[in-house]
Amino acid sequence: MSFQDYDFDKYEDQFDPMKTDRKARRSRKPKTKHTPKKSQAAMLDEVVDDDGLEGGFETTYQPSKYEATWLLQSLRTFYDQKLIVDVLAQVKGGKEANVYRCEAHPNTGLGIVAAKVYRPRIFRQIRNDTLYREGRAVLTESGTAIKETDHRTMRALGKNSSFGQQVAHTSWLMYEFTTMENLYKIGASVPQPIAAGENAILMTYYGDENMAAPTLSEIRLEPDETVPLFDEVLHNIDLMLQNGLIHGDLSAYNILYWDDGITLIDFPQVTYSERNSNAYMILERDITRVCQYFADQCLRRDPAVILQRLWKRYMQRNPEYVKADLSRMEVEAEPEDD
Repeated sequence: MSFQDYDFDKYEDQFDPMKTDRKARRSRKPKTKHTPKKSQAAMLDEVVDDDGLEGGFETTYQPSKYEATWLLQSLRTFYDQKLIVDVLAQVKGGKEANVYRCEAHPNTGLGIVAAKVYRPRIFRQIRNDTLYREGRAVLTESGTAIKETDHRTMRALGKNSSFGQQVAHTSWLMYEFTTMENLYKIGASVPQPIAAGENAILMTYYGDENMAAPTLSEIRLEPDETVPLFDEVLHNIDLMLQNGLIHGDLSAYNILYWDDGITLIDFPQVTYSERNSNAYMILERDITRVCQYFADQCLRRDPAVILQRLWKRYMQRNPEYVKADLSRMEVEAEPEDD
């Protein structure tokens, strides 16, 4: 047999150690490089664009390095839609969102508007919203409910994947926007929502060019103001219940005071009174907090009496639900044995 007649492919299969020796194969595999967990600084750098302000959208307000990109990306939609032309100042900072005073575009016919911008997830503490989500559909960015048959989205929500978290965030934001829309239409004391973006809500502004409206928690009322303002807050709680809604986080910190009147704000945790088994407790907490503030202003009202009156009045539309919760109230109201 000549040299040219040897079947070299056959011999390679028989004797190549990389094909016959598992140990050799393992030793030749490239090692996977360990990627260390990112530090908070590294994650911040991913959010931040070193170029700072986005092209064409320059603002009077000078955000910090870590605030600039997510702020301007969140408000860019309103700028492109000719709803705002400038960001003038930050007027409120919070764990979940910041509020900014913005100069409205002349086309809107408004002077100053407020932009509520939700903070990126790595900057903010995500509250446990399970309590409030009971009985609520998941909303899309257009405010429509996601169908239960959309298994991909529901599965992502259940697994709390990145996509699921984004869906939950969008739904949380849209509940605030659509609630304000509906309440404003029926005459409630709430800001008028103007537009919603992926990460922000634009609405009417309370205050002037130098100062935003304070919350009730920041001021002390004059004696002659307490009764009419308490009645106004209670009227809004009543109005919401007429439409099957409970604020869910109502307190002196979420009620603005301006021009001798009040405005309720912060609605992402709004609850349906007839669909949430925790509705009674949530409403009780809202009313108690309001009464506590006015008690500090020397106006005392019994939150238990108010709660029972409102609950009985508006939950009669669901007799079985009312029956169960009225029994609970009777038990709670019984005096303890001596």
